[in-house]
Amino acid sequence: MHRLLRLCPFAPAKTAEGPTGFPGRACEARVPVEGPRRQGSLAELARRGCRWGGTIDALWVNGPVSAEFSLRPSQTADAEWIAELRAVVMRPDLERLARWDPVRVRERFLNGFQPEHTFVVEVAGRNAGVIAVRPEPDAQWIEHFYLAPEHQGKGLGGAVLQQAMDGSRDHRPFRLNVLQGSAARRLYARHGFEVESEDAVDVFMAAKS
Repeated sequence: MHRLLRLCPFAPAKTAEGPTGFPGRACEARVPVEGPRRQGSLAELARRGCRWGGTIDALWVNGPVSAEFSLRPSQTADAEWIAELRAVVMRPDLERLARWDPVRVRERFLNGFQPEHTFVVEVAGRNAGVIAVRPEPDAQWIEHFYLAPEHQGKGLGGAVLQQAMDGSRDHRPFRLNVLQGSAARRLYARHGFEVESEDAVDVFMAAKS
């Protein structure tokens, strides 16, 4: 049996259980749960510059750490810029799927915006993105998860998603939908989301809480 271990950039400040701060780019490695091959696998990762946390199943790879961020509750006044960000982020995938409509993509967000369930991602005091966790009786829906293009590909998305999920966990599973062919699907898979159903446009995924 193997356990999937997460690898994140090493942060200089450590606790007994590993680095503090927010993880950056995430990758993964499969390591045996027990036995001599486990120690050999960890030793090989160490030779490649990884560090074993020791008390938790996590590894940290030396490298630049993604900028620290904070989540703040959104306000009604945030609606317009979030709608614009949504249009920018979703346009490439919607155009690829022949579903791009510059008016509809903004209106769909504005008509359904729920600031009480939405959090703004701030980096260095500036708006960098948004994520929503909408509670339903049988699930918690991850929605409107957008990062500005200049903040993508640096591990920030994984860190934001993890914090949002950790702050909302209960007995209900998490659910979301992602556009077919979107690179975000790989991010969600790394955080435990599995495909429940799909159609020509959307992929519906769920993860245990």
